[in-house]
Amino acid sequence: MSAPTSPLGRRSRRRTGGIVAAIAAYLITFLILLPILWIVLLSFQSSEKILSNPLDLGSLSLLNYVHTVTSLPLAQMYGNTILLAVVSVTIGTAISFMVSFALTRMIFRRRRVQSGLRFYILAGLAVPVYILLFPVYRLDLALGVFGSYAALIIPYVGVSIPFNTLLLTGFLRDLPTEIEEAAIIDGAGLTRLIWSVVLPVMRPVIATVLIFNVVYVFNEFPFASILINNPDMTTVSLAVSQFQGQYSVDYGGMMAAATLVLLPQLVIYAIFQKQVIAGMTMGAVKG
Repeated sequence: MSAPTSPLGRRSRRRTGGIVAAIAAYLITFLILLPILWIVLLSFQSSEKILSNPLDLGSLSLLNYVHTVTSLPLAQMYGNTILLAVVSVTIGTAISFMVSFALTRMIFRRRRVQSGLRFYILAGLAVPVYILLFPVYRLDLALGVFGSYAALIIPYVGVSIPFNTLLLTGFLRDLPTEIEEAAIIDGAGLTRLIWSVVLPVMRPVIATVLIFNVVYVFNEFPFASILINNPDMTTVSLAVSQFQGQYSVDYGGMMAAATLVLLPQLVIYAIFQKQVIAGMTMGAVKG
């Protein structure tokens, strides 16, 4: 029969486990940040130094950023991207919320229909974006919107719906219906029920949906590179490709442009990280 463990021994093991967990967390964080730090370091070096000696810290300069700012219409690129993000994210979130509310609150006569609809929508998560390029291109030509903002807004909305529905349905399924039933007893209609009762409770998960979708629009490259043929409508994700010519590549300019593209996303995550964590734990984990 083994002797009982003393409180001091248990406390020592917990402390050791906490130290190991902290070291592992710092190591994982460093590995995640390493590519970003590497891009930032290379953005201060010339293309020749990047190819010959990228770790040379004695030749750092701001010439790449000066060249990027003067050669690219960054203000116009950011304006186009923000316009696409606001319109597509607003439409996609509204549609996703209506779909999620219907799937979790409507009473279907056949449960298979409800499960089939949810499976059909969530199946979009398994479809790679690159497979959709040619069908979306043909659809934009058929609709007559190729080369316009709508050519990007439509696929952005479609691509965002499966992920949004996954988070929203997971949250709504665990949201107690007693709150909504009490509001209905008090005489609240459907519109007032959604605006005054459901949406205020769903602010964390909705904030998560908005942040992820905005970041996706900022990072999206395949659709933007194919469906936009007007230089005045170029998005910020295409800034890096502007430094790749037919016979040469300006690696320093590419790194500087990549850094300028990453900065707004890092700021968004830094400001709204609590909302992102709360929304993911409330939606995806519970779902």
